[in-house]
Amino acid sequence: MHGMPGQNPTTISSPGVVLAFRTPHNDYAANGVGSHPVLKRTNERLLDLADYHLRDGIKMEYQTSRTAVRTALVTGASRGIGSAIATRLALNGIRVAIHFGRSQDDAMQLAAILRSQGAPDPLVVKADVADADAVRDLVMQCEDELDGLDLLVNNAGIYLDSPFDMPNFDEWADTWATVLNTNLMSAVHAVHTVLPGMRERGFGKIINVASRSAFRAETSAPAYAVSKAGMVNLTRCVARAEAVNGIRAYCIAPGWVETAMARDAVAAMHDEIVAQIPMGRIATVQDVAGVAAFLASPDADYLTGITIDVNGGSYLH
Repeated sequence: MHGMPGQNPTTISSPGVVLAFRTPHNDYAANGVGSHPVLKRTNERLLDLADYHLRDGIKMEYQTSRTAVRTALVTGASRGIGSAIATRLALNGIRVAIHFGRSQDDAMQLAAILRSQGAPDPLVVKADVADADAVRDLVMQCEDELDGLDLLVNNAGIYLDSPFDMPNFDEWADTWATVLNTNLMSAVHAVHTVLPGMRERGFGKIINVASRSAFRAETSAPAYAVSKAGMVNLTRCVARAEAVNGIRAYCIAPGWVETAMARDAVAAMHDEIVAQIPMGRIATVQDVAGVAAFLASPDADYLTGITIDVNGGSYLH
């Protein structure tokens, strides 16, 4: 098996089986099974799979993608969906930058937990994503400190009422500007900043966290719905423009999710919300994080420009 420069594959052989596990985290590869707990568990799972195939006399070779994600920036990662995504990525062996806007204590606590679990040392970074210059500086800082960004997860967002019948025009316009700058333009600015480095390396992934509202629309919070619809089309535009450079773009569109941002609404309308979901429950942050982990993995390398709905069947389109 031929490896990339600087990569050391771990190869485990048995009669009828050649099992090769390649990882970009070479520091943890030792004595056939990686010493890093995450990689050790992965190798153990692969060995189980090898034993299964042995019964059929099948020769199997497994190796991770030559373009495995090593580093990631997750915006809005101190709580909720962003925290779950950052955790899932980190426990999969990816070094993660945990971005926060105001919740520094939550971000620092998450970083400490990840370190205690043996994840690659996380970076904690602060920025006001509604500020274009701050977003550019955030991405550049992460690229510098992580030696490049393989994955950008645009998750930061806010939900504010912005109905068309708000009586005060200035207040209404300010609300729309705040939501669009925070939810959509922050992603646009981050994408523009991260793309040159990804192009140079010939590889990169971008995951935009949108919402069911992008397709279902909203009456009380149309600015939120418009911002999320913009993220869907941002994903498609990046996918078409950058595929030639080895860059993939994906979108996740959750429905109701049990988060702090949705807590009051869920408490007030729980039964009504659940009644609209064929699967009979509200999503957890882990439901969304699992999809993000899949998209970050080599298994999703031939996908780009897609949106995956995580809504329990509550809205199909």
